[in-house]
Amino acid sequence: MTDSKRRKGLMAASALLGGVLVLSACSGGDDKSSGSGGDSSQAQADEAAAKKSSEAQITITPKDGSNGASINNSAAVKVAKGTLTGVTMTTADGKAVSGELAADKKSWKPSVQLERSTSYKVAAEAKDSEGRVAHENASFTTVSPSNSFIANFTPEDGSTVGVGMPVSINFDKAITNKAAVQKAITVSSSSGQEVACHWFSPNRMDCRPQDYWKENSTVTLKLALDGVEGASGVSGVQQKTVTFHIGRNQVSYVDAKTKQMKITQDGKTVKTIPISAGSPDNKTYEGVMVMSEKFKQTRMNGATVGFTDDDGKGEYDIKDVPHAIRLTSSGTFLHGNYWGAKSIFGSVNTSHGCVGLSDTKGAGDPNTPAAWMYSHSILGDVVVVKNTGDKTVAPDNGLNGWNMNWAQWKAGSAV
Repeated sequence: MTDSKRRKGLMAASALLGGVLVLSACSGGDDKSSGSGGDSSQAQADEAAAKKSSEAQITITPKDGSNGASINNSAAVKVAKGTLTGVTMTTADGKAVSGELAADKKSWKPSVQLERSTSYKVAAEAKDSEGRVAHENASFTTVSPSNSFIANFTPEDGSTVGVGMPVSINFDKAITNKAAVQKAITVSSSSGQEVACHWFSPNRMDCRPQDYWKENSTVTLKLALDGVEGASGVSGVQQKTVTFHIGRNQVSYVDAKTKQMKITQDGKTVKTIPISAGSPDNKTYEGVMVMSEKFKQTRMNGATVGFTDDDGKGEYDIKDVPHAIRLTSSGTFLHGNYWGAKSIFGSVNTSHGCVGLSDTKGAGDPNTPAAWMYSHSILGDVVVVKNTGDKTVAPDNGLNGWNMNWAQWKAGSAV
C-alpha cells in the first residue's frame, strides 16, 4: 500500500470513530446513572402530587396551643380558596359546642358563649373548586376566672324601669385600671341626656344623667371589655350590648311629719296614702331612694339588720311581710303591715325604720293601700323621704346616687 492510500484509510477510520463518539456522547436516554434524567422524573412526580393537593386554606383561631383565650367571640374557622364542608368543636371531655356556618360557607363560629378555664378542640374540613379535601385541627384553653373579670349589671336587658334606675355595674374583681375599664363602657339614652359614671369602690361603678331619665326613652349599655386589663394580669371577657326602656315618670313623696305618702305620675298627684314611718328611736333615712327589689311576701328578721334583744335574737321576726319593696341594701323597705292597728297609719310613726302601709295577712287583698302601691310600682321608681329627723341615706346604700349633686357625681369619674 502506498503512503497516500494508507493516509486516506486512517482518515476514514478516524471520521467513523469520531462519529461514534459524538453519537455516544449525545445519547444518554438509557443511561440509568445520569443525574439529569433522575431530576426530571422527580420534578414530574412532584408536579403531579401538587395537582392532587387541595388549594383550600383553613385558618382556626385561637391558634393551636393557645392559653388564656377569650370566652367571647374568640373562636372562629375561616377558609380561603375553598368552602367549609364540616366543623366540629368539643370540650376536652367530648361535649359538643353548637356553631353557625356562614351562608357562603367561608366561615364558622360558635353560637354560644364559651366557658372560662375550659379546653376546646376544633376539627375543620374544606374542599377547593376541584373537590379536593383539606383538613385542619387545633386546640386551645380559655382564660381562667382568676385571670379575668365579669361585670354584673342592673337593670336587666329588655326590662322596663322607672326614671330613677341607674346603670349599676358590680365587678367580680377589684378594678385598679379604672380609666381603661370605664372607657370600654358606654351608656347612652335616646333622649340625648348626658350620662356620667361614678366609682363608689374598686368593684362598683354607677352611671346616670344629671336629672331623672326622660320617661319613655331607651337607654343602651355597651360593654366592650373583652381583653381590657382591669388589674395586673386580670382582663375582661365581655362584649355585650344591653337596652332597657324607661316607663312613666313616677315619684312618691313620704312625709314623716304628716305621715302621708303622695304618689305622682308625670308631675301630677294620682294618690295619697297614709303611712307609718320609723319611730323616734328608729328613724327612717331621709333622701332620694330607688326601688331595687319587689317581693309579694318576704321574711324580715331584726337580727339581720342589728335589731336584737338581750338574748341575741331579733326584736322582730315576721316571716310573711306582704308587698315589700326594697329601698336600701341595708334593709329599708316600703311594705305592707297587717300586725299594726289600722289607726296608726297617718297618725303614729312606729316602725324600725321602714315605711309601713296598711295591709292584710297573706297579701291576698288587692284593695289595701299596700297592694295598690305594690301593683302600681316598678323597679326604678323613686321614693323621696323627708322630715324624719335622720341623716340622708348614703348614695351607695342601694341605688341611691341621686343624693349626690351633679358636680359630686362627675368628680367620681375616672375619665
